[in-house]
Amino acid sequence: MTMRSKRYENIGETLYFETLENGLQIRVLPRPGYQKSMALLAVHYGAADRRFQAGGQWVDSPAGVAHFLEHKMFDLPDGGNAEALLNAHGAEGNAFTGAGVTAYHFSCTEDFEACLRILLGYVSAPYFTPESVQKEQGIIGQEFQMYEDDPDHRLYYGLMGCLFSHHPIRENIVGSIESIAQITDKTLYDCHKVFYNPSNMALCVMGDTEPEKIAEIAREILPTAPGEVPKRDYGSAEPPCPEQKRIERVMEVSAPLFAFGARYFPAADTLKERLTAELSMDCLTARSSPFYTRLYAEGLLNTNFSAFADFSAGTAALMCMGESQNPDAVLDTFCEAARRAGTDGFDPALFERVRRAFYGERLRNLGSFQSSCAGLAEGCFHGFEPLEGFAVLGCVTNDDVRNFIRQKLSPENLAISIVYPNTQEAENWHG
Repeated sequence: MTMRSKRYENIGETLYFETLENGLQIRVLPRPGYQKSMALLAVHYGAADRRFQAGGQWVDSPAGVAHFLEHKMFDLPDGGNAEALLNAHGAEGNAFTGAGVTAYHFSCTEDFEACLRILLGYVSAPYFTPESVQKEQGIIGQEFQMYEDDPDHRLYYGLMGCLFSHHPIRENIVGSIESIAQITDKTLYDCHKVFYNPSNMALCVMGDTEPEKIAEIAREILPTAPGEVPKRDYGSAEPPCPEQKRIERVMEVSAPLFAFGARYFPAADTLKERLTAELSMDCLTARSSPFYTRLYAEGLLNTNFSAFADFSAGTAALMCMGESQNPDAVLDTFCEAARRAGTDGFDPALFERVRRAFYGERLRNLGSFQSSCAGLAEGCFHGFEPLEGFAVLGCVTNDDVRNFIRQKLSPENLAISIVYPNTQEAENWHG
């Protein structure tokens, strides 16, 4: 069976795509002549998917199961490890867990088809024992403590705790010491059976590969029957405003760190809305923006600053993170910049300059195999093709951005998380 394809002349790409009989979505971006190839197998299951319905029954699982599963999926029945198998073929394998997705991937310069069989095999055939799960509990417990000691991690989850009242996205992806202790081999098998079925997965590939061969191998290795796509329950509706406006901590940092932002719940998770959100944050905070140039000149911002929009588990978060001697002044200046932009829009020259830079950045990111494969998988799960974004971006107007900022970034929607230095002068940073 020949895979379907679509040519994107504006960026010189051809995307091959197919949905197999078992529900698996496949996306392939060929790179003829390239030595490196990558495959990423994504599961529409992340740390926030703790309550779900399968087989007509609602299930509540402990926090941290998705991440725990990611760790244990590399175990093989013969006592071996899938990562070592990939390494034996010269491939580098790894995995990651987010709030709404878990992904397993490898990159290699040879033996791609053998490595793809390994990837599909170990992800679809779990092997857990009570003893190995108990051992992993200790390992992940240490990982949890490591994150608790990381200022950037505490900064981020401090803000998420401010923005969300009860949505599970506010909780550590790893879980907690208490929740990890509740996870058993049965927990892992049950969650694997529900979520790790082809109808809830996407296989995305880049490199010098044959698209039809990839589909053939997937048919060979994975279950032939489609599975049930589970329903998810993230709890009751969140209140209209953040749970709290501010959280402060003291840790071992050299200067105050801040993260501030707003959250909302997309009515329809469209590619245009995502691009509008990202472009809005870029217009407000780009290096050439009045906001950044003023605060940089005043010494209140440095190059350790980022702004982004994050979409996960039915939520959207608009965030700024950085380092400043006066985080409150940075937030106040941002609020004023957002107020002006929401009323007047942006200078047309600035808007076009930022949009061109945003376009160029997305184009450069096509050179990142992992970023591109992860983006293709995200599109599979949310009903859009990321490569369409280059055309859609041209349809995002100054008015779109102005209206978005006015609606989403009003002062009452913003909260801030601050980590102050653990010094005798720490109290001097307050105010």
